[in-house]
Amino acid sequence: MTSLDSAREALRERQGSGARYDAAEAPSRDLRWARLGTAMFLRRLNELTDAQLVEPARSGLWSRAHVIADIAYHARALCRQIEAVAVGLPTPPMYEGPIETLDAVILGGTLPPRALRHLFEHAAIHLDVVWRDLPGRLWAAETPDEQGHPRPLSRTAFERVAVLCLGAIELNNGSRWSDLPRDLREALDNGYLRKNVTASAFISNQTRTTQ
Repeated sequence: MTSLDSAREALRERQGSGARYDAAEAPSRDLRWARLGTAMFLRRLNELTDAQLVEPARSGLWSRAHVIADIAYHARALCRQIEAVAVGLPTPPMYEGPIETLDAVILGGTLPPRALRHLFEHAAIHLDVVWRDLPGRLWAAETPDEQGHPRPLSRTAFERVAVLCLGAIELNNGSRWSDLPRDLREALDNGYLRKNVTASAFISNQTRTTQ
């Protein structure tokens, strides 16, 4: 047992039997990164005034409000899949379809600032809870990703990392690609960005040049 394992075990003993933890089979590194990404995004969101939410995001394709809504709905989509697996129901797709998804984001971007902030925070907390409560054996269960391709639930944590980190940069109020830990940048380069051409182009054209 490593010193880190010993520290975790000591913490669990102090917190008692009522506390809940990620399963041993959970992707601990990716969950840690996802929680880091959530904190980074939330910090940048809280730095924005309500009036600044309707200003254009970095790419100029959306307002900041639309970016926030999109990232909140991404968390909700993951929650639906994880909860379905947890209770043995058929796994729904991430989204109903591109048109429905676009309509939802457009509408979400018009929410009042307080409601929009609450939407992100509630969705993020909900996702963290369903991850934490997922039994270990179910992390290997396969569900469809955004393109409809099967992937294990363990992959959802890394998907969330990418969405949060790129989203924080897209808010365009201080987050930079170079702010991310090197091992996280390398993992994104070799994983999510290699498969997601749009995201890769965004990083290449908009972000690496302003490190």
